[in-house]
Amino acid sequence: MTGPAVLLLDAAGPESAALARAAAARGQQVHAATAEAARREPTAKFAGQVITDFTRPDRAVEQITAYARHHDVGAVLTVNEYLTELASLVCAELGLPGNDPHLAHAARDKAAMARVLAGAGVRIPYTRLARDDGELHDALHDRQVGFPCVIKPAAGAGSAGVIVVTALAEAAPAAVAARSAHQTDGGEGHTGIVVQAYAAGTEYSVESVTQNGTTTHLAITRKATTSGPCRVETGHSLPVCLPPSTAAALHQEVRTAIQAVGIRNGASHTEVVLDPAGRCTVIEIAARLGAGHIGILLRHALGIDVFAALLDVALGRPAAFAPTACGHATVRFITSPRTGRLTSLSRVPEQGPGVPFVRWRAAVGDLVHAARANTDRLGCFVVTGQDADEVEERADALRRRIRIQVEPLPAAGGPGQVRLARREAIAW
Repeated sequence: MTGPAVLLLDAAGPESAALARAAAARGQQVHAATAEAARREPTAKFAGQVITDFTRPDRAVEQITAYARHHDVGAVLTVNEYLTELASLVCAELGLPGNDPHLAHAARDKAAMARVLAGAGVRIPYTRLARDDGELHDALHDRQVGFPCVIKPAAGAGSAGVIVVTALAEAAPAAVAARSAHQTDGGEGHTGIVVQAYAAGTEYSVESVTQNGTTTHLAITRKATTSGPCRVETGHSLPVCLPPSTAAALHQEVRTAIQAVGIRNGASHTEVVLDPAGRCTVIEIAARLGAGHIGILLRHALGIDVFAALLDVALGRPAAFAPTACGHATVRFITSPRTGRLTSLSRVPEQGPGVPFVRWRAAVGDLVHAARANTDRLGCFVVTGQDADEVEERADALRRRIRIQVEPLPAAGGPGQVRLARREAIAW
């Protein structure tokens, strides 16, 4: 092995596996920091790992930095939403390229994010923090919030606990769901929720990489979601070509947001809404690569090896972000029509020409859930090609062919146990 070693904070999931492969291909050792070795299987073989408690940041920083110094670690990265703040602290302690540790919380905590973005002049939805029922009552009666509005956890991810509320009577159960949204892998048990004015328009995300404070926007991604109270993402497509003036204004708004939350070295994934007039509202920003296989879409549509680029950024080396292809790629996520036992699954696309990636996380006999968060998705497939319309039409046709049968759960105490389908902390 040659060159400095690479340390991944949380090594589970396809994005971590892609980073590990990119590092190994360069002859670098890859190490992992994990909360419990037995709880989550790593997605690749590692040279070593340090076991720590991500919910105790001071102790975790001490253990991880000691391990990193001992193993000649020259880059620390994470694709885990819950660990981006910890990564900034570790990088600062080790003197490695990273994000501003004093601002990193603003890319995690939605209330802090709203304050920082608004202070920087970024257009965002009007936001109120509700730490208890009294503050929730006040927020819901604030005319600047109005209905519909969005209630969500202050420190959640993967759309868990994010609910669109259309009337006052829906707010109490939505708040309960937001407060109880499952948080793992570095979630610190925040009970606060945020209440936001609803931003109407078309949803996009902007995929960017920042190196030494200079940001390159890689692509604009169109997002498809379910309808109803819980808006689970069902597809991503890129690149999106907007009118030049609209794209320029959007990129400037996102660039300001990236600077405001202290992203100096690494990826960012910024969710935005464009209203019918083309005005951009930043919904939230994450200091990580977009999940949902966006890295795969970037590679197949634009020829950008974002994982190699992120390694170079983390190592302090010049990184290449320029597109080398001009195609189109889309991912379709499959969701269950209801909660119950998966009894039949057929006509799933097979990997092949134009379908470079298929992943299924549920099997017949599993307990599956009607989609309320990105972690409830059953599987996905990627379609690629040169013509955007043709790619989208083919993906839709393949999606319509899939047949899923789910039977209701047996009555409490009745026979018939089912397995839980795999669920991951960061939705893919």
